[in-house]
Amino acid sequence: MSERLACRVLGQHRSTQRKVPRGRTDDAALTADIVELATRYGRYGYRRIAALLTNAGWAVNVKRVERIWRQEGLKVPARQPKRGRLWPNDGSCVRLRPEHPNHVWSYDFVEDRTHNGRKFRMLNVIDEFTRECIAIRIDRKLKSTDVIDVLSDLFILRGVPEHVRSDNGPEFVAKAVRDWITAVGARTAFIEPGSPWENGYCESFNSKLRDEVLNGELFYSLAEARIVIEGWRQHYNTQRPHSSLGYKPPAPPAVLWPAAQTQPASPATSTVVAKPTMH
Repeated sequence: MSERLACRVLGQHRSTQRKVPRGRTDDAALTADIVELATRYGRYGYRRIAALLTNAGWAVNVKRVERIWRQEGLKVPARQPKRGRLWPNDGSCVRLRPEHPNHVWSYDFVEDRTHNGRKFRMLNVIDEFTRECIAIRIDRKLKSTDVIDVLSDLFILRGVPEHVRSDNGPEFVAKAVRDWITAVGARTAFIEPGSPWENGYCESFNSKLRDEVLNGELFYSLAEARIVIEGWRQHYNTQRPHSSLGYKPPAPPAVLWPAAQTQPASPATSTVVAKPTMH
């Protein structure tokens, strides 16, 4: 006898014969971790949150995270508008593209203010191939001599890159800076005036720094700004999933060894046994 005929004879609706969804036993724990991560990283979307959950030991896909994300009413951050690149008349792209670590570094200045209204500057240095933020120098004033000081420390620690990209700011085009970079064996790569998209890697990093830290923090002193921003830089390099790297961090310091893990750990409290990795 068919289900349709049986329900008609018994006088009950066919929907009463459907299987009642019971849900998953770990939905509550997963939802709590998603809400916790969304609260901590207010500018992350569900894809980046899913990557953090996977790194913490959750066996969960993006669709399930998206379902819970929307069920909890969490808001996805707005996407940045796309910008075109500069193309010369012959149809070739003038942008130098990074091909390996230490091939192209880029640096730029970002400004903000402490609680008392005093301005401070940040010099951000990025490895364009790995997307790693190599350094952030913070001070009330930064001049060309400070640029040389930052680069000299990085060249000693990491080696000399082939190219250093920047805009045409006076601190970067200063003769002392250009001569010093050439003397150590690197080359300068200045973008076209009025074309910030040619320094896209550094501009993208600057927007993330402002969106995730500067717009949400109130600094009462320069020392506090240095501590908070350096902590975020370490998080950006070692934990923050990067969409262009397959939602992996630019410079993870450790991997799980062995990889087996019995229970998913909370992303906020999990600790990882370190095994050094190389780029």
